[in-house]
Amino acid sequence: MAALPLEGHDDYAKVAQLVQPVHMPRSDAPPNPMKRIDPFMFGSRYLEEGDDVFAYNAWDHVEADPEYLAYAEVQYERQRDAPVSDFDKKRFNADPVKWWNLFYKNNESNFFKNRKWLQQEFPVLAEVTKPEAGRKVVLEVGAGAGNSAFPILANNENPLLKVHACDYSKKAVEVMRASEHYDEKFMSADVWDVTGEGENALPPGLEEGSVDVVVMVFIFSALAPEEWERAVANIHRVLKPGGLVLFRDYGRGDLAQVRFKKGRWMDDNFYARGDGTRVYFFDKNQLRHIWGKWSLEHGIPEFNAAAAGDDDAAVAGEQQREEDQQEQKTTIPVAAGFDVLNISIDRRLIVNRREKLKMYRCWMQARFVKRITGADSSSPSSLETSATATPTSETEVPN
Repeated sequence: MAALPLEGHDDYAKVAQLVQPVHMPRSDAPPNPMKRIDPFMFGSRYLEEGDDVFAYNAWDHVEADPEYLAYAEVQYERQRDAPVSDFDKKRFNADPVKWWNLFYKNNESNFFKNRKWLQQEFPVLAEVTKPEAGRKVVLEVGAGAGNSAFPILANNENPLLKVHACDYSKKAVEVMRASEHYDEKFMSADVWDVTGEGENALPPGLEEGSVDVVVMVFIFSALAPEEWERAVANIHRVLKPGGLVLFRDYGRGDLAQVRFKKGRWMDDNFYARGDGTRVYFFDKNQLRHIWGKWSLEHGIPEFNAAAAGDDDAAVAGEQQREEDQQEQKTTIPVAAGFDVLNISIDRRLIVNRREKLKMYRCWMQARFVKRITGADSSSPSSLETSATATPTSETEVPN
């Protein structure tokens, strides 16, 4: 493929037609039959030499080609050169709740996306729903229309499970409470800002050290960087010692970032969408720093991106996952509030076969566990945290 005509190329659809994704060497391993029949079985559909890229709607662990990476860098430079106006930046940051209320008002009938993949990605969510699991509390932060809460409860056999679904949009909470699947015996939907302070630092109905699992799917990216520290502190406070954070969000270089045009850039990797909501794109080293080095005493230390390295140079595929699983606690300061169990970069090639488009998606997936210290007065969570989870499925393609 000839180099993309980078200069003056503003048509992302045209770029998505031109890109040539990197094919892996063909493997002699037998094909996985499940990927042929199960639409939610991802993780092993590799794009190999000789494969027709348009044979499927999605391919796993696909690296972007060099020409596309060069195009993305040009796009980022254009975005920085034409940022959001100071007036709009103040509007979007001053009252983010307003924009999310408008979003749910305008998308009330079609926003719910059934995250059937949750228990595949995070097996602990299947564990808490077993009849013998005992009393378990799950908190979904940024619950939206109940995209995680309702699928969890759909498989529930545990009479002692309680799911607290919280969102700082009043409209989103109204949508959840109006759902035919809303059952107050097992679920509570409430307004809560994860960055709240003082008496608002804990979700309604929950006490300090009372939650076994916190689900954070495409919510951390909606916060401004200066809000991360308060959010992490509040999550740490509400979790039991040994409690888990299940995390999935946007990764740097995702098509949603690359295709932003002028008037959307607010700061490095931080943007305002056309509807006024905000979005940040993370890399692996940055997430490890935020969650692995935060402490009650010092908050989040300053992050040196240059010293941390570049995620784009990381090894992909199986080697990437093996490295994640070998991460040890030795690099985490003693005072840290969380251990990083694993962080994976989930790279997908999404294909529109009708339009002949090839689109690179990139998500970050991680699990963090609240450290158990001698100062903890609450009972530790009994969840199993030794098993690692790697990206295996993705039924939701967020914007």
